[in-house]
Amino acid sequence: MANLDPASIPPADVAHLRTAARLAWRGHGRAEPNPLVGCVVTDAEGRRVGWGFHARCGGPHAEVNALVRAGNAARGGTAYVTLEPCAHTGRTPPCVDALLRAGIRRVVIGRADPHPRGGGGAEKLRAAGVEIAWATPDSLVLAPAAAFVHRLRTGRPFVTAKWAQTIDGRIATAAGVSNWISSERSRRLVHRARGRVDAILTGIGTVLTDDPQLTARGVRVRRVARRVVIDPQFRTPMDAQLVVTATQTPTTIIGWAGDGGGRGERRVALAAAGVDVIPLGEPGEDVPLDTALRLLVERHDVTKVLVEGGAGLVGRLFDADLVNAAWVFVAPRLFADDDAVPCARGRRVVKLAEGIPLRLNGHHVRGGDVLLRYSVASAAAGPS
Repeated sequence: MANLDPASIPPADVAHLRTAARLAWRGHGRAEPNPLVGCVVTDAEGRRVGWGFHARCGGPHAEVNALVRAGNAARGGTAYVTLEPCAHTGRTPPCVDALLRAGIRRVVIGRADPHPRGGGGAEKLRAAGVEIAWATPDSLVLAPAAAFVHRLRTGRPFVTAKWAQTIDGRIATAAGVSNWISSERSRRLVHRARGRVDAILTGIGTVLTDDPQLTARGVRVRRVARRVVIDPQFRTPMDAQLVVTATQTPTTIIGWAGDGGGRGERRVALAAAGVDVIPLGEPGEDVPLDTALRLLVERHDVTKVLVEGGAGLVGRLFDADLVNAAWVFVAPRLFADDDAVPCARGRRVVKLAEGIPLRLNGHHVRGGDVLLRYSVASAAAGPS
């Protein structure tokens, strides 16, 4: 199996594959639960003649869209695709067949498809005489399908924790005031993200303090995210915005099993208001977050979760190794107050090595804030 080594192949090959990766993100919010995939097609002389991405679930795959644009110019050319072409018939015919009909001579693949039905495309192409090159792991190329791969491997959705903080790591004052630490431009980006994920996760503390809507507003919405609350005692008020809008925007509340302390009556009332109620865990114990995330996959086909919770929930998710990525908006503000709320809590760290390592993937300046994008290596889906 050949490897695509950026240090030893023509720069054009690396550039085409990375262009395909950038194209893949154009399907974000519409293609899920399918993977985000991009494809670039060059002719026999190496000139780009086609490009495409998987635009929506159930629609044509990236390879097909790229081949349509390329037309007859694809014959004898190369296809650069971020995920191994599928070899099975699902909602659409196999991409492998489309590549063979188009006369593609060579295929460069960013990562293998781990799906038990979708994989095997590379071997089918090779058996038909097509040259196959597997890319050396490249974070830019791996990223579009990371959530899809993570869900297949773990049974859990891909979790991104998001928070806004001061430069000394505080997300709220000692009195709990946090509106607004980040800039309007940063908040708009958060609304855009809400309109592309499957679920938004928060805790009962945030619900009681902020009464949030957790909806995407003022932006183009590609999918409506389910609002999910970790609320052990089902204390979410009946007049909370998440409850009164539950028939318009799906809402799930997860709390302890059993009817003690009035939980049974509150669950019945919430369910009558249109809330999806999930009893989980034993009274007095933490709600098992790993199981909660798996239930979101099983019950609601969730692939991507955005966490907008307080320090306790964020800390528990990190401590349980359930966070795959973090978006940290750092505002040009300093509290210097020991009692102000930190971005995460719940761990006791004595040695530096006990801290949770993160890898910086990018940074952007937005309206005076700095957005830091991290991946968490221990939880993220690794390269294939």
